[in-house]
Amino acid sequence: MKKTFILTHPKKNKDRLFEAAIHDVKKYIKREQKKALPEDFDCWDFDCRFGKTEPEAKTITRDEIVKYINDAQEENLESFYLEILAKPGIKKKRIKIDNNSTDKI
Repeated sequence: MKKTFILTHPKKNKDRLFEAAIHDVKKYIKREQKKALPEDFDCWDFDCRFGKTEPEAKTITRDEIVKYINDAQEENLESFYLEILAKPGIKKKRIKIDNNSTDKI
């Protein structure tokens, strides 16, 4: 998804346009996660970029998308650019630490 969200409309409330943008993002991510994974991969990973315009866009994480959209709403932006590209990934293993152990990682 590479999209510039326009947040001005003569008949629509600006707050609803921000909510619609968040809804579109969540719907896109959910749709991409349902796709079949290639062999040797166990999850979908996303490359995301956000900015006022496409050339100004900077790399962000998937978890920060809603935060950046809310920040754009507070700044009262007329539009913003969002890019989300799905790619296959591998989940990172978590290390369990025994509370009785004196080993520190």
